[in-house]
Amino acid sequence: MPETAERGLTAAEVANREQNGQTNRVKTQSSRSVGQIVRANVFTLFNGIILAAMVMVLITGSWRDAVFGFVIIINTGIGVVTELRAKRTLDRLSILVASDYVVRRDGRNVEVKHDQIVVDDLLWIRAGDQVPADAAVVETWGLELDESMLTGESRTVRRKAGEQVYSGSTAVSGLALVRVNAVGEHSYAATLTAQAKVYKKTVSDLTRGINTILKFMTFLVVPLCVLLIWSQISAVGGWNHALATGEWRTAVISAVAGVVGMIPEGLVLLTSLNFALAAMRLARRNTLVQELESVETLARVDCLNLDKTGTITDGGIAFSRLVMLDGGSEGTSNADAVRRVRQALYDLANEEQPNGTGQAVLAGLKAEGVGAGPIAARVPFSSARKWSAVVEGSAGPAGEKGRETLWYMGAPEVLCSAFDGDHTDVLDMVNAYANDGNRVLLIARADMADPSAFADDPHLDPHARPVALVLCAERIRPDAEETLAWFREQGVRCRVISGDNPVTVGAIARKVHLTGDRAPVAMDARELPDDVNELARVLEGVDVLGRVLPDQKKAIVRALHTQGHVVAMTGDGVNDALALKEADLGVAMGNAASATKAVAQVVLVDSKFSHLPDVVARGRQVMANMERVASLFLVKTVYSALISLAVVLTRIPYPYLPRHITYIGALTIGMPAFILALAPNTRRYMPGFLKRVVHFALPGGVATAASVLMAAWFLPSTMGWDVDASDADLADLRATCAIVLFVMGVFVLGRVARPLNGWRGVLVACFAAAGVIGLFIPFVRNFFALVVPQGRLIPATLIAMGGSVAVFFLCLWIVPMIWRIIARALATR
Repeated sequence: MPETAERGLTAAEVANREQNGQTNRVKTQSSRSVGQIVRANVFTLFNGIILAAMVMVLITGSWRDAVFGFVIIINTGIGVVTELRAKRTLDRLSILVASDYVVRRDGRNVEVKHDQIVVDDLLWIRAGDQVPADAAVVETWGLELDESMLTGESRTVRRKAGEQVYSGSTAVSGLALVRVNAVGEHSYAATLTAQAKVYKKTVSDLTRGINTILKFMTFLVVPLCVLLIWSQISAVGGWNHALATGEWRTAVISAVAGVVGMIPEGLVLLTSLNFALAAMRLARRNTLVQELESVETLARVDCLNLDKTGTITDGGIAFSRLVMLDGGSEGTSNADAVRRVRQALYDLANEEQPNGTGQAVLAGLKAEGVGAGPIAARVPFSSARKWSAVVEGSAGPAGEKGRETLWYMGAPEVLCSAFDGDHTDVLDMVNAYANDGNRVLLIARADMADPSAFADDPHLDPHARPVALVLCAERIRPDAEETLAWFREQGVRCRVISGDNPVTVGAIARKVHLTGDRAPVAMDARELPDDVNELARVLEGVDVLGRVLPDQKKAIVRALHTQGHVVAMTGDGVNDALALKEADLGVAMGNAASATKAVAQVVLVDSKFSHLPDVVARGRQVMANMERVASLFLVKTVYSALISLAVVLTRIPYPYLPRHITYIGALTIGMPAFILALAPNTRRYMPGFLKRVVHFALPGGVATAASVLMAAWFLPSTMGWDVDASDADLADLRATCAIVLFVMGVFVLGRVARPLNGWRGVLVACFAAAGVIGLFIPFVRNFFALVVPQGRLIPATLIAMGGSVAVFFLCLWIVPMIWRIIARALATR
């Protein structure tokens, strides 16, 4: 480090600031806490209802009929364990490696961690360091900062003594000693984060639809439970008789059978499990999901706003090529002239602390075998001059006898304006290359007699002549073009929104074929209207926006929302944080500012834009499969509600026991649903999740309810059973109804799992076979009160099954027809 008279804070002053909390420590949380996970899985309304129902059954002494409660407890435990595993994976993935920094304390340079910096510390900012806290420059040795994280502009800025530097910017060259004046939550980046981190729950179409189902069931379950108990008490002879004979226990068990069937208890759990497992799978691909519901959100996105720097480009600069100005190009010009220019370019860039462009040139030429040559004198690059120069050493190629060759490199307009002659053609070439997204530097040469005098008095020689153009460009991610093509094919409109020059951004958008074969339409954001509706209209015809301010990025997202678009936003800078917060889904790069990652729902840890299709695919899998699963659960809810209502109105004994629904539900809904939820599925998102689920569930639910009720109403008279007086006859009726319910459950499962060719058909066949096999296993048969049809039960079962098959196919035809008639009637009102 350079010598300085500054001594910095004393140890006592540092301790005092640490005691007062004036350190650079910021609280961060990457995922839900253990307590939140346990509460979310355990303390739910439906777990409460299930627990109450289980307690009621246990009071009757029929613990076998309370098995459904233990199943819920086990499933909830699985949910907690799975989410805890997901949390551990995500927390491990989200740990950020904090750099060490050098501060000056007690007149010595001391290395400290990021969070040990305190207010008033004298901090050394070196090339490559990210500024960890806001500070004022005390002394500078050519410090240049990349503030693209803050402003969105990829150009570097030179800071002088007394000027402010902000956390989140990066030193690209030079060195400075700065005095820290804002740390931790008071820094610029953290202040912006505070605005963005107002909690906003990810709105999931899937979760919204399921919550609608659950809210409806909340209003339905409690009154139906009361009515069921009343009807079952009436069926056994009234309250006095029920209490005197103990038959109130049967009434309670029957009522609970209806309540348990109506609750889609596994649906919410399976949704959380599916989100958690999807997040774990994405974590293995270096994609951190900070809100589980966001896995599904990207499947619904139809607008993707991309930040240029850090998303399409990696933020670095690459040397493209050298263009000779003698009428040819590097490949066709005189070989010796090209060699000399390339050597001069290397020596010009080979400063003690080259800036980003110089580093890119050195890297490119080193890869081509160019090395350092002898230098007689050097004038380093200065942002004030806009040029640098070197004088070839005596061992280098000579110009005229007794004279040395002087080489300049710098801004073309500055150099050309100082040289004699008309260089309009050179500037036209410069503009053409710049419009194609390149950063252009000019190399010029002159002959001189006294190199030492030049070093003492650097100036532009008017007799120098331009000899070559140096083209550099931002490094485009190799996966950008392919990823953008994938989104185009999927019908997602991509826009590039950047703080850089719109011409430069538009050129990069053309290179990656943002809009396919069509040239992208670019616009300067300073020309955008303030009115949100007018802004939305303008955006429909624009593909690229440059010079965009942070507030404008947020306004752009809001404008797209007014048109009903589902918007995702990617970014890596602090200037992107507010827009990421406003978007339906914020996606941050792994090398993004802490403020940006804090508000994003998804973080691409290795900063690979190509991971986004994986997130989309996982979201589509969750959405499409959960639609199947929700349909399966809702069928059970529909038929249980209809059966319960019919039982209340006709005062018949409930046609099956709680343990029957536990057995049948596990084989035709619970276990198959878990497998179907994890199956591959690439179907595109389609709006109307809840409508389609209800539309699918109604025919199956009505058919199942009708089949079971027909058996309960007509079998006793057909078979001569007295279900009111004979417990054996009632047991036979319930066993037969359970068989009908199982057959209908298999039919519904087969309809949900379509197409049945391949593994889906095997899945349905296996669970159907498992249900039949269970009838012949004594323990299973006795525990779940199942009966193998024999004797008089065989004709009863055949009659009931024949009727149920007919009803099933009839309902599949009639119910959708009635649904369409009702929908048309409502639409014409």
